[in-house]
Amino acid sequence: MHVAHVALGSNLGDREGFLREAVRSLTDAATGSLVVAMSQVFETDPVGGPDGQGAFLNMAVTVHTEADAIDFLHLCQAIEAAAHRQREVHWGPRTLDVDLLHFDDLELSTEELELPHPRIGERR
Repeated sequence: MHVAHVALGSNLGDREGFLREAVRSLTDAATGSLVVAMSQVFETDPVGGPDGQGAFLNMAVTVHTEADAIDFLHLCQAIEAAAHRQREVHWGPRTLDVDLLHFDDLELSTEELELPHPRIGERR
C-alpha cells in the first residue's frame, strides 16, 4: 500500500461541489485507493496566472492506494477531466486542480511526473 498526498483546488463554477466530487472519486476500487484523511477547506487568492481570477477553495487529502505513482497520476488527471478541466491559460482559472504532492518517499523527475511536486514549497 502506498501513501499519496494530494492538493485539490477550484476557482470556477461549483467550487465546493468539485472538491467533494474529487474526494469521492479519489476513493477508487479500480486502483485500490481510499481517502484516509482530509484537511479543512481554505479560501485563497490565486497565485500567478492572469489578473481577475476568482478566489480558490483548496484542501489536501491523504490517500492509501495500491496503484503505482504513474497510475495514480492518471487517476488524478481523469478526475480533472471529469470536472471539465481546461488547460487554455497557464495557471488560469479552473474547475478543478488535482496535484499529486508526495507519493511515499519517492523522488522522481520525468516528463510526465515530478515528485515531490516542484512547487510544494510555494504552498501554504
